[in-house]
Amino acid sequence: MDLKRRQDVERFLASPDPKIRAALIYGRDLGVVRERAQALAGKVTKRPDDPFDVALISDGDLDADPARLADELMAYSLMGGRRLVRLKLSSEKASLDRLAAGALERHAAGEFNPEAFFLIEAGNLDRTSALRKVAEKAAAAAAIPCYEDEIGDLARITREGLAADKVSLTAEALDIFVRRLPHERGVARREIERLALYLGPGSGTAGTAEDLIAFLGVEPEASLADAAQDAFGGRMAAAQAGLRRAAAEGEGGPPAVRAMGLHLARLRRTAALRQAGAELAEAAKSAGVFWKNEKEFLRQARVWDLPLLDEIQPEILAADRACKQTGSPDRLIAERLALAIAGRARRLGL
Repeated sequence: MDLKRRQDVERFLASPDPKIRAALIYGRDLGVVRERAQALAGKVTKRPDDPFDVALISDGDLDADPARLADELMAYSLMGGRRLVRLKLSSEKASLDRLAAGALERHAAGEFNPEAFFLIEAGNLDRTSALRKVAEKAAAAAAIPCYEDEIGDLARITREGLAADKVSLTAEALDIFVRRLPHERGVARREIERLALYLGPGSGTAGTAEDLIAFLGVEPEASLADAAQDAFGGRMAAAQAGLRRAAAEGEGGPPAVRAMGLHLARLRRTAALRQAGAELAEAAKSAGVFWKNEKEFLRQARVWDLPLLDEIQPEILAADRACKQTGSPDRLIAERLALAIAGRARRLGL
C-alpha cells in the first residue's frame, strides 16, 4: 500500500490499521524518516525500547547474517503482546535491498509470526528498488515516503517546538526564521531548540524580527554579501570597498565570486517565479532574501530579468574557474567581475 498523501500518512501513524503488519519508511530527509519510525514504533508496542519486545537489526547485521531477519520475524515476544522487528538500512547495497524485499514479501503474505510488526527505515529509494516495489504493492504493508519539509511544515514544527518551551515568534519573525531553516528535519529541530534557549525557556517571550538579528548572525550583512548586492545594484565603489574589506578579513577571490553567484541565483529564482505568475515580493521571499535587504533586492529584481541574468552567468563561471587556478590573482579577478556586473547594472538604470 503506497501512502503518498500527507493526510493518509498522518492518519496511519496516529492509528495504524491492524491489518498492516509491515511498514517501509524511506526518503531523502532522514530526520523525518526517524521521527515517523519512532512514532509508529510507539503505536505498535508499548515498550519500543524493550529488547524483549523489539529486535533491532542494522544493514551490517543483515550483511553478516542474512538468515537473522527471517529468524526475528518468526520469533514471538517473550513478554507477550505484539513483537516489533526494526530494520535500519543505511547503505544502498542492492543485495540488502533484495534480501529485505524478500523478507517483507513473505511476512506480508503471512509466512512468519502474524503478531510481529516489520518496520523498515531506509534512505532515498528510487523506483528500481525491489524493497519499495514490494511495500507499495503488498496489501498488508505500507510504503511511506518522506520528502523535504516545505515552508508550511517548518512553520508548524517551529511553532510547536517553541510552544513546548513557552516562547514564540511574531508572524514576521516566524516568516524570517523558517525561510532560513535547513530543510532537513533533524537539523531544523536543533535550530529551533537553540532559538528557544536564546529566547529563554518558560519566559513567555514572543521574539520579533529585531530579536532575530543577533541570533541569525551577521551572514546577510557580511562584506561579501554586501559587495555582491552592491555590484548587482550598480554601486561600483561600494562593491569594490566591500570586497577589499572582505579581503582584509581574510576572504579570498573564490568566496567572493560564490557570493555573486548566490545573489544571481536568488535573482534568477525570483525572475522565474515571477514569470510563472508569482507576485514580486512573494517570489523574493521564496528565493531566501533576508528581510533587511528586501527593499534593495526588489529594486534590482524589477530590472534583472532572466535573459539579462543568462548573460552574466558565464562570466561568473569563468571567474570561478580562473580564481581556482594555481597562482591566479583571485582577488583581482573577483574585483573585475564585480565592477563588470556593476557597470552592466548602471547601464540598465540601477
